Amino acid sequence: MKRLVIATRNEKKLRELVRYLKPLGIKVSSLKDIEVAPRVIEDGATFKENAEKKALTISKFTGGLVLADDSGLVVDALGGLPGVRSARFAGDNARDHENNIKLLNHLRNLPAAKRRARFACAAAIADKGKIIKTIEETCRGRIGFEVRGRYGFGYDPLFVIPKYGKTFGELGARVKDRMSHRSKALAKAREFLKKYLRSF
Repeated sequence: MKRLVIATRNEKKLRELVRYLKPLGIKVSSLKDIEVAPRVIEDGATFKENAEKKALTISKFTGGLVLADDSGLVVDALGGLPGVRSARFAGDNARDHENNIKLLNHLRNLPAAKRRARFACAAAIADKGKIIKTIEETCRGRIGFEVRGRYGFGYDPLFVIPKYGKTFGELGARVKDRMSHRSKALAKAREFLKKYLRSF
C-alpha cells in the first residue's frame, strides 16, 4: 500500500489533515513517526514557498509521497501580518493564546469594518523528491473583539465568519470542514491524489 507522509509534527493540525484525507484509504503517517526526519526551517516569503520546501525536503529524505501545508492569517489592517509568521507572531515558541492576545492588542482601536482578514493555505504534494502539485486557497472573514469558542486551534477563536456571526472556535469542525482555507485546499489535494494513486 502506498504511504502518504504528512509533513507536520503539530498534533492538532495532523488530526485535521487526517480527517480530510481519510477517504483516500491509504496509510497516513507524520513526521512524529519518522524520528530522524530533518527539521525544515520555514523561512519562505510566502505560504507556497514554505509548503513546497517542507514537501520537497521530506520527500527527498523518504523517497516517497509527502503532503505539506503552510497556513496562516492575513489581516488587511496590518499590511498582511501575521502572514507566514502566524504561528510565531508573539515569539518563536508562542502559544495560541499569546498569538491571539498580541493580535487583539494590535487591532484594539479598530471597528469591525476595518478588521477584515483571511486565512490562507498552500498545500504542496511531492513524490520521489519532486513537487507534483501545489494548491492555494483562502477563507475570508474578520477578526473579532475577543476570544470566543473552544474548538479548533490557532486563531480560530478570533476568526469570525460573517455568514454566521460566529468564530471558527464556536462553529466547530463540521462547519469549518465545509468552508475553511485548509479544507478547500485539501479537498483539491485529495482529488488530485485519488487520480495520482490510480497510476500505481
